[in-house]
Amino acid sequence: MRIRNQKGFTLIELLIVVAIIGIIAAIAVPGLLRARMSGNEASAIGSMRAINTAQQNYSQQCNGYAQVLTELAPAPLGAGAFLSPDLSAATPATKSGYTILLAPGNVPAPLPAPLPAGCTGTGANYYASGVALSTSTGSRAFATGESGTIFYTTTPLTAPTAAVVAAGTGTPIQ
Repeated sequence: MRIRNQKGFTLIELLIVVAIIGIIAAIAVPGLLRARMSGNEASAIGSMRAINTAQQNYSQQCNGYAQVLTELAPAPLGAGAFLSPDLSAATPATKSGYTILLAPGNVPAPLPAPLPAGCTGTGANYYASGVALSTSTGSRAFATGESGTIFYTTTPLTAPTAAVVAAGTGTPIQ
């Protein structure tokens, strides 16, 4: 009679371990995707708030609102930027699974010339929107205007319209 000294795992034991890991992954992945979507939405709301703040500062110096994101990059008279480079480098900007766009408001009304030094293309109102790149990056779309209120829709690929934002009839963020 010979006693064998066996080291290692059998194929059955390895298959059981792999099956358990697969079950745990199947439970965890949807939760991680929902957490990523929530993070993307929080980033989009933060971008809307940053645009509102930048527009308020811009309007103090330029007597009107910027009409595109790139206008918020340099401040007049070399005082720094109104908006961070991740949002003001391009129009539209893509950030955290959302497309951020700044456009003239519902009824764009250009302000009379001459504009203050360093100001370009100011208007009487503005409309900013954040739309998800796909339904896997967000479940809501956002928009804001000169009132500073951020509105949302539960359709991630369609933001509240400029008319809804101007009238204040949309669903605001609580």
